[in-house]
Amino acid sequence: MAREQTAVFGGGCFWCTEAVFQRLTGVTHVESGYMGGRADQATYRQVCNGDSGHVEVVRVTFDPERISYRDLLDVFFAVHDPTTLNRQGNDAGEQYRSVIFYNDEEQQKIAENTIAELTAAKAFPEPIVTAVEPAEEFHAAEDYHQNYYNENSRQPYCMFVISPKLAKLEKKFSEKLRA
Repeated sequence: MAREQTAVFGGGCFWCTEAVFQRLTGVTHVESGYMGGRADQATYRQVCNGDSGHVEVVRVTFDPERISYRDLLDVFFAVHDPTTLNRQGNDAGEQYRSVIFYNDEEQQKIAENTIAELTAAKAFPEPIVTAVEPAEEFHAAEDYHQNYYNENSRQPYCMFVISPKLAKLEKKFSEKLRA
């Protein structure tokens, strides 16, 4: 049995990306948090104010025998817009930038190759701006941000922003979803 691995993605609001990755077969845990900033600590208020340089991210723990890192990247690129700098929909600011934080050289290579393949295939109408950076210290988000969609699916933001992403996930990656 392969050892579990982790992947860290910033693709806008962590509530959205958390909800997506939680639904994939082979993903054993998803945690919302912050990474990549200048500050030693990270709180939601600091990150939202743009004072810390941190990005809202999800740390995805997965079983590589059940889902590959490349599969996770394919989902990541399908459920957010990797062509907008420091913005996802109405969420604007450095904390919402598109970024892949890699844990080792293999993840870095796979991420860079994936971006190159998507670029060559002209998968998006604009250039991909997703950064590929080494993982730094992960700061877990406050408890009320964890498992957000599953506990708040009737909230307007969840209904109008996250639910459509989940519908897209179900349509495009139905074979990768938990039963």
